Amino acid sequence: MARRFNELPVAARRRAMARTVIEIVASWVILIGLYYLLPVDSSTGDALLVRVLLVVIVLAATLVWQVTRIVKADLPELRAAVSVGFLIPLFFVLFATTYLSMSHGSPTTFTQVLDHTRALYFTVTVFSTVGFGDITPTTDASRGLVTAQMILDLIIIGVVFRVLMTAARTRLDADGQDGNEPA
Repeated sequence: MARRFNELPVAARRRAMARTVIEIVASWVILIGLYYLLPVDSSTGDALLVRVLLVVIVLAATLVWQVTRIVKADLPELRAAVSVGFLIPLFFVLFATTYLSMSHGSPTTFTQVLDHTRALYFTVTVFSTVGFGDITPTTDASRGLVTAQMILDLIIIGVVFRVLMTAARTRLDADGQDGNEPA
């Protein structure tokens, strides 16, 4: 049966919150660690298009997997938080890997040759809409991919967050935990 976080006893809330924070931090450490450890090949042309399609498929499949976990969770609100904490670094790593691959394939794809750190930095600046301008795309393919990331950023921020929170609310409502007594 699903439970609301704020209805747990204080000690149980602390344990649940600690577990949630640990899961989120572990997700970030593992995903970014793998990003730095795994080799990246160079992609251009059709290989780049396949890579971008795989990024979208992986993100969509991960979203479906996370929604499934939320609707089965005992504490769906916290599971939704963990899902966001997993999807954001996954998004960063997938795009950073793609940018890095493009830069390896053609060093003039961006105004700077990207290494792992620069590619991750660029991905985060695009996601956060800061866009310092120190790294910019210089080819149509890289501009197209950055544009796709910007569109997906909006989808992640708006739609995905809402889907995850709705899944948590749906789980709670299904168990009669919506705060209203059944009629």
